[in-house]
Formats: sequence, structure tokens, C-alpha cells
Amino acid sequence: MPSLISPRTKILLASAALVVWPTTANAQMLGTDWSDLDEASAPAADADAPAKRERTRRAEVSPYLEAKQVFLADLDDGGDVLTYSTLAVGVNAGITERNAEAQVNVRYERLIGYSSRVRDRDNLSGLARGNARLGRNVSVEAGAYASRARTDNRAATPGTFLGNQDNVSHVYSVYTGPTFAAQLDDVSVASSLRAGYTKVDNGRAPALPTGQAAVPAFDDSVSYSAQASVAMQPGRLPVGWAVSAGWNREDASQLDQRVDEKYLRADVTVPVTPTLALVGGVGYENVEVSERDVLRDASGAPIRTADGRFVVDPASPRLNAYDSDGLIWDAGVLWRPSRRTSLEARYGHRYGSDTYYGSFSYAPSERMGVNVSVYDTISGFGGSLNRTLAGLPTQFNATRNPLSGDLGNCAFGTTGSACFGNALGSLRPVAFRSRGVSASMVTSAGGWDTGIAAGYNRQKYLSSALGALPELEGLVDQNYYIAGYLGRDLDRRSRFETNVYGNLLDPGFALAPDIYSIGANAAYYRQIWRGLSAGAAVGIDSVKPEDADGDVSASALLGLRYSF
Repeated sequence: MPSLISPRTKILLASAALVVWPTTANAQMLGTDWSDLDEASAPAADADAPAKRERTRRAEVSPYLEAKQVFLADLDDGGDVLTYSTLAVGVNAGITERNAEAQVNVRYERLIGYSSRVRDRDNLSGLARGNARLGRNVSVEAGAYASRARTDNRAATPGTFLGNQDNVSHVYSVYTGPTFAAQLDDVSVASSLRAGYTKVDNGRAPALPTGQAAVPAFDDSVSYSAQASVAMQPGRLPVGWAVSAGWNREDASQLDQRVDEKYLRADVTVPVTPTLALVGGVGYENVEVSERDVLRDASGAPIRTADGRFVVDPASPRLNAYDSDGLIWDAGVLWRPSRRTSLEARYGHRYGSDTYYGSFSYAPSERMGVNVSVYDTISGFGGSLNRTLAGLPTQFNATRNPLSGDLGNCAFGTTGSACFGNALGSLRPVAFRSRGVSASMVTSAGGWDTGIAAGYNRQKYLSSALGALPELEGLVDQNYYIAGYLGRDLDRRSRFETNVYGNLLDPGFALAPDIYSIGANAAYYRQIWRGLSAGAAVGIDSVKPEDADGDVSASALLGLRYSF
């Protein structure tokens, strides 16, 4: 439960499986920042700007201790009630200085069960993002993420990881790297390097539908990214131009899978009116996805470790899973009628087929924001999660489920947002092509914080037909989701929050049913004395496979938190 020492109105959106990250397609081109439009609507220089920047410097660190009692009832099993306790320690910290910004939200929790149906366990979750300026043109950034996720999307898992959950794994991801940006007269030069590491600790194997074979979960991977660009905005020339190049690489331990992408492209921006421009680009791209075979026993079956993962055959030749090599192009429009509204839409050819992507943002005030993203990428699980983490602003609001303590799927900041729902959809150990659309709206007005998110994600898996997982070659899973949030500070000492969500998942396997999930929770927090606050929450969750009986569970908690 949050500290109520200094209540602040927050714009939050929890439990949303929304994807808002810089896609590989967008990363391949220079951002179409049309300076003429910005200059036309930019306010006059503020003489007090240095003093205002000085006042924005801050360092807030709030460690806390927390104790909760949780009650969980299975409403489909005669109302059997389980109860357990949790003890947690965590810290929320935000730093804003002249040359550095950072935000940290981390929590360690110990669950104490009172029966064999609720096992004692530990859970570490957190989100961190920072940026430090090392010189006039050079800075270094870093980020870290830890949470729980569904291991296999063919098996049901409630929206809250309460009680004994067999289909749950722990996920950890970190990245860091330097960036360079400089302005040479009218020409801008930029480059970046990034390295990341992602690890998944397997939970207990889930019970799969009849006829379904277990697929080992993703283990770990190392990813790299390097990009460079030279550009000029319209002004001195009647058109703007950009030349960019990049390399993305991910090496995963399972199947020794490798994703290797290189590109070189040129882009132009052609102003048509003061608010409308035509944009387009052409280039060359080479994308290769490959893997190795596994060691097999005398019967030809793959050899597995104790936790169900494959043992790779180091002597196996590399098996091709995907190869796209040749010309890429796209064209579209950029519409920017004001500093608060922007629309970009493109159509082109990429990955050997048609591609569509774009974005829309509308922020009529600091209290309202609307964002829509259409994306098309190829990556492995680790690279996708690292890229999502890199899209998180250095100042953000991270939400947590009031009952389980887990991070919400989205974190929002004043300059953007990052959501992890689709990146964590299923921990399969092969690369995939991900296409979809996501939309969100957040508002803060009249004392109410509200938010809604909806979207669709389609993942096509890339695996060799000659390797250990031929059943994943060309497999497509689909995810439809919607979520909403509502919160209000009732007075200086109390706050109310509620979340709802709905989800339809098609795992893609012939014998695996679609899974429907819906749920809602509500929480009330009250400051008691100085740093001591109390909280109560209730929730209900339903998970139902198609043409089968589902599970409905209700949960509640009472707890205390002391913030230092």
C-alpha cells in the first residue's frame, strides 16, 4: 500500500497488457521531428527558465516495511478459503538533478503459508530507469526489471498471482549503454550502443490440455544494439533528409538461438503545408534467425535438464529458422497541427511482406493524454523485453496490484510510457514476428485519475522445421485485451483505487482452447499516524478455457505499511 505522508494526484493505468515501445521498424529511421512545425507553435523563451530548472532538482527516497494478511477463496470448489501472510521491504526513489535522472521502485516479499496448499516462497519485483549526462554530448542510460509472468499461455493463470500458481515464472532483465548526440550547424549527428541481459527462472510445470506437449521455457539471452544517424530538418533545404544504419543481435541459450539484424536506409521529409508532410524511406536489410539441434537419446527424443529445458548439441550445424535479405521501403504522411497533436502513418515492404506501422498522440493538457501505436518487429524474448524497458521514461509512476504486490503491466511518465504485457505473454524459447495495435488514454481531472487501454497483438514464431521444436514453426498466437483504472484522493489522508481487465488469448496450437480472463479489484488506503498507513483490498478473478469449466476466485487483504 502506498505511503500517504505526502498524497499526490497520480495518473495511473494498471493491469493493461499494452505494448508501447520503440519498434525495430521505427528504430531504423531517424525520428521525423519536423522543426518548422515546432518553431511555428513554440512559446517565447522563458527568462526564468534557469531558476525553474534549479527548483526542479529533487531527491526523494522512501523505504518501507509492510505486513499483509491475504484471504483467497475458490468459488468453484465449495468456497474453500486459503489464508497466508506476507512480509515485504521495498523502496521508492526518484532523483532529478542537473545531469542525472533516475526512478526506482523495488520490492522483496516473503510469503508465509499455513498449509500445504500455499507454499512459502520469495518474490522480488521492481522497475528502475536512469540516465546520467557525462559530458556535453554524451550520456549513459540503464534500466532493470523484475516480475512474475505466465510460463505457458496454453495453461490458465489468473490475473493475480495469488496462492499456489504452477504456471508462473520469475523474469529479470537489465540493460545499459551510452548515447551521443550533437548538432553541427544544421546537421544533427546521433549514435547509441546498448547491451542487455534477460533471465527466466522456471516455476513448476503447468497442467496442459490433453494432447499438448510441454515446450521448455526461455532460459536467458544477451542482446546488443548499435545505431547511428546523420540528418537535416527542412529549412535550409526544401526537404529534410536522414541516413541511418544499425545492428541488432540477440544470443539465447535455449537452442543456441541467434537473431541477427543489420540495416542501412535513407529517409526524406517533404513539407506539403505548414502542418502536413510526406515521408518515406528506402534501404537494405538483412535479418537472420538460426538455432542448433539438441542432444538426443537412443530413441531420438531430446534430452532435457531437471527443469525441462533442452541440452543443446554444440556440434550441430546452425539451422536456419528465418532469412530476409533485400530491399526495404516505406512511405506515408506526417501530420502535426500543433505541439500537442501528432500523427504518423506508413505503409511499406519489410520482412518479405507488406508492413504497416505508425503512431498517434494527443495531449490537450498536462492532465490528459491519448496514444495509439501500430507496430511490426522481429526479435527474441530478451530483446523484446530490453527494448520495452529502454522505452520507459526516466521519471515514471509504477503501479502494483494491491493484493499480490506485483508490478502492473504499465508504467507512465510525463514524456511517454512503457508496458510489458505482450512482451511477457508467453516465455517460449524461439524468436517471433510481432504485429499489432495498442491504444491508451489517461486523464486526471476533478480529483479523479482514470485510464483505459485496449489492443491486439499477433505473434508468429520462427523455428526450424529440422530442430527440436518443429511444432513452433509458423505458429501464431493472438491476444486481445482491455483494461481500465479509476482512482481518487478522498482527502489528505485516504485514497481509493480500482482496476478492471479482460483478456482473450488464442494460443495457436490445434488442440489448445482459447482462454478468457476477466477480473476486478478495489483498494482503500488510510494514513494512521506519521509514516504508518493501513490498507484493505478485495478482488475477483475468473479464468475460463473455451468449452470447459473455468475457475472463479475471490481475494481480500488487510495490511499495514510503515514508510521511513
